[in-house]
Amino acid sequence: MSVRRLADDNVQPAKFAFNRSNTSVVKGWIKKYPKDRKASAVIPLLMIAQEQDGWVTKASIEHIAEMLEMPYIRVLEVATFYTQFMLQPVGTKAHIQVCGTTPCMLRGSEELMKVCKLKINEKQFETNADGTLSWEEVECQGACVNAPMVMIFKDTYEDLTSERLEEIIDAFEAGKGDSIAVGTQIDRIYSAPAGGLTSLKSEPVKAKQKAATSSKKSAAKPAAKKTAAKAAPKKSAAKTAGPVRLKKPEGKADDLKLISGVGPKLEKTLNTLGFWHFSQIAKWKKSDVAIVDNELSFKGRIDRDDWIAQAKKLAKQSKS
Repeated sequence: MSVRRLADDNVQPAKFAFNRSNTSVVKGWIKKYPKDRKASAVIPLLMIAQEQDGWVTKASIEHIAEMLEMPYIRVLEVATFYTQFMLQPVGTKAHIQVCGTTPCMLRGSEELMKVCKLKINEKQFETNADGTLSWEEVECQGACVNAPMVMIFKDTYEDLTSERLEEIIDAFEAGKGDSIAVGTQIDRIYSAPAGGLTSLKSEPVKAKQKAATSSKKSAAKPAAKKTAAKAAPKKSAAKTAGPVRLKKPEGKADDLKLISGVGPKLEKTLNTLGFWHFSQIAKWKKSDVAIVDNELSFKGRIDRDDWIAQAKKLAKQSKS
């Protein structure tokens, strides 16, 4: 692990405070833990501070330490340990973290770093001429099966070649990063074997036997009953309709990025799925969450960041 230090004092802002919307989110995170365990919220608060300013400043670390009643050094230890926290200003359009651990190195991460040096800057953490792009080498990011890979902000891009990384960098530089699909960049499903399945390709024997038994029982029933079953109306179709979706926003669309855990890409995905307003998300039930969760790239994010509670607060704020 490389040494990680805070940025020089000449680039550090004098003060930090969470903005109005983030303050409510921060309070929500702190309430998740017992009063004598507030320190458990340190990582979420550091992430929210980074999303607000683009990087983790010394002033934000001091502010979070005060909020959580922690020694400054304890918060500093967390911020400097995890490479997900940017300790100095980075590219405004993309900061590319290239994994250099053994699996990625064996699969070509050094070639990816050459691309970053050529297209961004020879030095890590130094931005390009326009200040829009920067890069660094980091330790394992947990997608070893799909090596080599990089992380840009919260999203990973896997199974990369130097040519594909060049295309991704160009897209972010042009402000079209949302057009790049996250995850694997080759023909594979998540982390399944490249080239398709090699085992478990046929239906299990027990399933076949169960299906055959079921079909025999169905054949033994009188034809009248079968016809009646077909004619019977579907039960409570409205109850299984799922969350309310809109083809377009009713008036002005809400800024869903105010929900912690929702970035520009997720907001675009939510809009595509028919969700434009805080009030829609605030009304989701458990069954709705399960449906939407299955449609998103990262399952569990809705409950993990408590989107519904956040949306309820933001909906009230927008009305007032």
